[in-house]
Amino acid sequence: MVNSPLGGPRESLPVLYADEHLVVVNKPSGLLVHRSPIDRHERRFAVQLLRDQLGRRVFPVHRLDKGTSGTLIFALDRETAATLATDFANQRVGKTYLAVVRGWPAESGEIDHPLEAVPDAYSPAAGSEPKPARTRFRRLGTVELPHRVDRYPTSRYALLELEPDTGRRHQLRRHLAHASHPIVGDSTYGKGRHNRLFAELFGVSRLLLACIRLEFTHPVTGTPLVIHAEPGVEFTTLLQGLGWQPVSRVAGRLVSPSSP
Repeated sequence: MVNSPLGGPRESLPVLYADEHLVVVNKPSGLLVHRSPIDRHERRFAVQLLRDQLGRRVFPVHRLDKGTSGTLIFALDRETAATLATDFANQRVGKTYLAVVRGWPAESGEIDHPLEAVPDAYSPAAGSEPKPARTRFRRLGTVELPHRVDRYPTSRYALLELEPDTGRRHQLRRHLAHASHPIVGDSTYGKGRHNRLFAELFGVSRLLLACIRLEFTHPVTGTPLVIHAEPGVEFTTLLQGLGWQPVSRVAGRLVSPSSP
C-alpha cells in the first residue's frame, strides 16, 4: 500500500521487475487486468492500479484470467507493447503455472486438444473453427483427503506444473477439464462439489491456478529474462497444509514428500 493524494492508503501491485521499457507485477487472484463489460460491477483493475502506482500510462501486453494470479507484463510505450504482444502470439514467451486439480493425472504428459474461441464482449467468435492448443504437464505431488465428494469414500487431488505451448483463452482451465482433472476453484469449468470442499476445509475459494514463471527476451535490449512469482499467500498456505513444500524458489519447483 502507498498513500493516496487524499491521505489514505492506496492499493499497489507487487513489482517483480521494472526498467524504462516494461514492468512485471504479481497480479493477485480476483483482480481483472482491465475493464470488461462482463464484470460491469468491478471497480478495481490492474491497469488502473499500476498506472496510479507509477504515475504514468501503462500498456498490458497479455492477460491473466480474473481468478488466476501471477506474473503479468505491462509495457511503458506502444512500441514495446506491440513487440511483446507479437512474441506472445508467436509462442516466444515461456509460461509456467501451478494448479491444484481433481484426481491424480499421469506423472507427465501433454494435452493436445483444439479449442474453439471463447466469445466475450469484444469478440463474439460465432462459428469459429477450433484452433490447435497444447499443454504440457508434470505432476509435482498428490494427496488423498478422507472426505467423500463423488462416489468414493476419499477424494484425490494433485499439484501440477503446467506449460502451455499455445495461448488460447482459458486454455489451461479448459484442457484440464477436458482431461477430467478440472482445476479446483474453477466455477466455470470445474466441479462445484470439490470447490465447496476446499472452501469448507481450508477457507480457500479462489481459482487454484497461478502463473509462477515467465521467460522471454527483452524487446529492446535483447537480454533473456526469467521472472518468478510466488503463487500468493492463500495458495502457498494451502500447498503447505497439504504437505507440498517449496524446495527451490529459484527453479520454481515444488514437491511433496509423499509423492508416489
